[in-house]
Amino acid sequence: MPAPTAPTRRAIARLLAAGVGLTALAACTPDGGNRPPSSSSPSVTSASASQAAPPSSAGPETSAAATEPGTVAAPAPTAAPTPTSPAAGLAQQHSLTDPASPWLVVNKHRPLSPADYVPADLVQPNIALAVSGESAQLNSTTAAAAEQMFAAAAGDGVTMTLASGYRSYGTQVATYNSYVASRGQAEADTASARPGFSEHQTGWAFDIGDGGGACGFQPCFAEQPAAVWAKANAHRFGFVVRYPWMFHQITGYYYESWHLRYIGVEAAMDMAAKGIATLEEYFGLEAAPGYL
Repeated sequence: MPAPTAPTRRAIARLLAAGVGLTALAACTPDGGNRPPSSSSPSVTSASASQAAPPSSAGPETSAAATEPGTVAAPAPTAAPTPTSPAAGLAQQHSLTDPASPWLVVNKHRPLSPADYVPADLVQPNIALAVSGESAQLNSTTAAAAEQMFAAAAGDGVTMTLASGYRSYGTQVATYNSYVASRGQAEADTASARPGFSEHQTGWAFDIGDGGGACGFQPCFAEQPAAVWAKANAHRFGFVVRYPWMFHQITGYYYESWHLRYIGVEAAMDMAAKGIATLEEYFGLEAAPGYL
């Protein structure tokens, strides 16, 4: 399946006018405008205290929805690519469930285990930063690859910034709860990952900004030099645009041209060569448009 092309502002405007809305474009829950507080400065609601600790029984198959009375627990996530998946042909295989694996797949059907996972090797990469504190950190492998990618972009005259990196479980609790308090859970689930379901918590993902500062975390960011360059070149450094254009029925999130995910150079290059847009398709996993 060929990778989708970057949308124009007019195309995005039509999409939003049809009812998608900006909230559906914010799985990363960034700062900006009148959006709820971001992970870097969350507003903790009264619900935060009761949800600050991860579920005691959290495992690969446990989601927030599956623990409610009268619901059936989801099956355990696949631990390895399916034998018929495009990724199965690579010489080196990795786990899809181990948080320390570059092939970890986190989506609305596949929570982190443990839910409060913390990468053991968080570091601050030597790149341009638009944030500080935990948000300026990545795991060491992702950080090294980001340094190479940012340097290559700079060589082509494009300035990137790290706009949002690691996000702890506790920060995600506060961020998600602020959305629930202001908009209700149904809308919150279109705008913010539930605690224990965020790629940012893994250290393998981060958001980029453009050196010019325009359109941060907005649909028009897709037209900025940093986003255009990343879409064309990020795979050479092991990154993919995790939530591509018009694949929300598979990934669970609308287009985020700023959200990059490290999976390794071999896999990212293979995805690009085969025209595969999502990790779910590449590893032979089911679509995850909503929580189970």
